[in-house]
Amino acid sequence: MAFRRAAKRTILLGGGAVAAIYGVSQLSAYKKQTQHMFVDAAEPLKLLHPDELPSRESQLCALQNTKEFDVLVVGGGATGSGCALDAVTRNLKTALVERDDFSSGTSSRSTKLIHGGVRYLQKAIMKLDYEQYMMVKEALHERSNLLDIAPHLSAPLPIMLPVYKWWQLPYYWAGIKMYDLVAGGQCLKSSYVLSKAKALELFPMLKKDKLVGAIVYYDGQHNDARMNLAIALTAARYGAATANYTEVVRLLKKTDPETGTERVCGARCKDVITGKEFDVRAKCVINATGPFTDSVRKMDDEKISNICQPSAGVHIVIPGYYSPDNMGLLDPSTSDGRVIFFLPWEKMTIAGTTDSPTDVTPHPMPREEDVNFILNEIRNYLSPDVEVRRGDVLAAWSGIRPLVTDPNSKDTQSICRNHIVNISESGLVTIAGGKWTTYRAMAEETLDSAMKAHKMKSSKCNTVGLMLEGGKDWTPTLYIRLVQDYGLEMEVAQHLASTYGDKAFDVAKLAKVTGKRWPVVGKRLVSEFPYIESEVQYAVKEYACTAIDIIARRTRLGFLNVQAAEEALPRIVEIMGKELKWSEQKKKEELEAAKQFLYYEMGSKTRSEQLTNTEINLTPADVDRYKNRFHKFDKQKKGFITVVDVKHVLESISVQIDENTLHDILNEVDLNKNGQVEFNEFLQLMSAVQKGRVSGSRFAMLMKTAEENLDERDAVSVDRSGGGV
Repeated sequence: MAFRRAAKRTILLGGGAVAAIYGVSQLSAYKKQTQHMFVDAAEPLKLLHPDELPSRESQLCALQNTKEFDVLVVGGGATGSGCALDAVTRNLKTALVERDDFSSGTSSRSTKLIHGGVRYLQKAIMKLDYEQYMMVKEALHERSNLLDIAPHLSAPLPIMLPVYKWWQLPYYWAGIKMYDLVAGGQCLKSSYVLSKAKALELFPMLKKDKLVGAIVYYDGQHNDARMNLAIALTAARYGAATANYTEVVRLLKKTDPETGTERVCGARCKDVITGKEFDVRAKCVINATGPFTDSVRKMDDEKISNICQPSAGVHIVIPGYYSPDNMGLLDPSTSDGRVIFFLPWEKMTIAGTTDSPTDVTPHPMPREEDVNFILNEIRNYLSPDVEVRRGDVLAAWSGIRPLVTDPNSKDTQSICRNHIVNISESGLVTIAGGKWTTYRAMAEETLDSAMKAHKMKSSKCNTVGLMLEGGKDWTPTLYIRLVQDYGLEMEVAQHLASTYGDKAFDVAKLAKVTGKRWPVVGKRLVSEFPYIESEVQYAVKEYACTAIDIIARRTRLGFLNVQAAEEALPRIVEIMGKELKWSEQKKKEELEAAKQFLYYEMGSKTRSEQLTNTEINLTPADVDRYKNRFHKFDKQKKGFITVVDVKHVLESISVQIDENTLHDILNEVDLNKNGQVEFNEFLQLMSAVQKGRVSGSRFAMLMKTAEENLDERDAVSVDRSGGGV
């Protein structure tokens, strides 16, 4: 009865607010419809490369040999790739250069949501801010478009907002209903209220105490790095000369004969792989470099003031059992006023984000204090039965959000809530700020402004409804054909279909025969993830140049589980080396660089610190028990264990693990990196395991299992765990 009464009060209290915004929403929707009646491409466009993508070498040749491009875009993130796609589909001769890999920066380190921004709508209503309201309206339109043009990479996701106070139920319900109304005909699914019992049925991990109910609304979710890559590859298929690992060294300028002023007319570029430099000339240069916006602007005018105010957002990945398979969670008000999302993603759980000032760096690292902040917020919402352990963090990363001030505004210190398009006196076009969801609209506005400023003619924007790489012939049941036609595992087939769309067949054709009854083809890179070896071969066709490109952006292994990524690296390097004709020295360099990436940027460093900074706090009984276990391996009582010691024990119980894997397992615990595990290091590990700072340690599990087998003299296989960071 109490819940029903609250629901009635909700309707009465929320109705007035909903009605107030409804008129504005419908007027805005009508205006938008005059521009885009349907999410559909304005006219059919011809793909220049419908079958094979041009190689990176041929793209570099196009950059060097084209006399002059209409548009040169600097930056291969979501916005830069979007600008290139917008330009090339206006029949403009287009070039796109990126000094690292496509989506190597902020665009691959998002919360993975395609959303309008519930909290922005709340601010718009509370402050009667029409500009902020229109920002949400635009984002909701773009959300609908993005879900349509890349259905294989994106999908609607229900997100639960748990309510722990009765008065909050009508307040949140009214706000979420407004979100639905602002979306209008592009509302994904209608939001709804849940009773306490139903909320716990759908999200059993929730804290039960004081829970009065929940509200569920819908937003979109995507694979951000693959989405970014799809935009860049689509631009390449339409004829844009796109090249990653191509750095802008300086901007080229010439004197305008009419005005006598200097105008930007291209850029001096360097192929990062070979070191070769060359000029790329263009009528218009667009700076879409995200956090590095000011570095390019200062190439134009070194005296200009910075407009980027970078903010670091940290996310963590924990095992999938922390959340339901298809239900996210929103914490609307954390202990310090931030918003935390807790979402299922790629069969894991992603949580974040934080928001703190930072310096601009190409290699941002997650801070331990941010990881612990997120874990503490999770604990506030999950049942006490669910122990949230630091050791369950499988990966952690930091992304730099490029907040900007508007140089055209009177108040140049005030952060711009949306994106800005700025054109310098010399004609450099800068697009900065904004959000992932609105990349297409930002690109459209940028090209419109660029065409006007440079007095260039082009056709109108064609990117609304324009299908991205892999989306055209994708269907929800495409994976079944992959299973039936190629003999792939169902999990692998589903992964390929949702990653490559209708290009999944090209990946399957490259898959090697396993030699097993089932699956017929498709050797996994690592046992617990559906990534297969042929994806590495295909990634080279998608312009992957380094092992980091594979683990971070072509697959998402490094973002999902650092230890699994490190385990897959030797095979990845071997396959890439064959495809790209690497020397043995180059293979070693790639392997080391990828390990450094995982260590510093994906949270592996914080795991090592969990061991190093853990005080040994064990009872005398625990110490004796662990000493006995240690001495079963260190039979000579020399005070340390080597790979040889472990091999001898495993052979005695008929367990076989290859030597390279044993080295990796010991290296996880070998804090001083001297090739052996001392007794003190072992005690630190066991103390960290007891405190929950480390979980799934392969070394700890191996020693425990071996001890049990030595006592029983019964041979059993060693269970292996993915482990945490």
